[in-house]
Amino acid sequence: MTPDAAHLAVLACAGLVGGIGITALGPGGVIPTIGLFLFSGLGPSGVAGTAIVTHVATGLLGTAAYARSGQLRDPATRRCAAALAGAAVAGTPLGVLLNTRVGGRGFGILLAVAVAVTALLVLVRDARTGKGAVPAPDAAGVPVGRAVLVGFVVSVTAGLFGLGGPMLSVPLLIVCGLPVLSALAAAQAQSVVVAAVGSIAYVGQGAVDWGLAAVVGVPELAGVLVGWRIAHALPARRLTRALVVCLLVLAPYLAWHA
Repeated sequence: MTPDAAHLAVLACAGLVGGIGITALGPGGVIPTIGLFLFSGLGPSGVAGTAIVTHVATGLLGTAAYARSGQLRDPATRRCAAALAGAAVAGTPLGVLLNTRVGGRGFGILLAVAVAVTALLVLVRDARTGKGAVPAPDAAGVPVGRAVLVGFVVSVTAGLFGLGGPMLSVPLLIVCGLPVLSALAAAQAQSVVVAAVGSIAYVGQGAVDWGLAAVVGVPELAGVLVGWRIAHALPARRLTRALVVCLLVLAPYLAWHA
């Protein structure tokens, strides 16, 4: 199926919304993957490959934004980001390999599960931050071993679905005790490695639709800047709840559509 103008417009909107979610909340990169799965007509490798190449630029832009605002100058955040990135070098190729082993229906069901789990993790994160359970920004940070474990699990999932990484790493890091902005910053740095390694693998398979990557990726870049502004300027509680509702509605739809 070749996407018509309406579907291309939906994909562009998915890119914009996904970019906002990436830097404002973390779990936003799944939105472009969902859009590509539902409206592009691509198979699992095409969906994941086309989605993941867009995260190279968004990851670089997000990392630069959080470096500018100071979070990546914090030693604890830098250590966490390095641990996440190192784990991504090993985990992402495994995720790409797993992608080649699943068919379209299996990919859709697994994506639905990942979306539902992400929504639940965001709810847990929101509950912890709302109760003040997260340490202050000058906390020692997440232990390196725990960050490596989070980074490996996240990068395998990201390689499988074509995600940048913040979708899962941000809520997991916050649950582990990292402050919100520090988690967002570390996840952006990890996403650069995930996207670069995953892109090399999927390009090698010929699984990237560059035209659709541009349709999704350009609005996604704009969304990254908007989301970074939101993360620093506004309480994200309402946006978080809207995202959770969206993900919980999309999860069964994805499973049914598969």
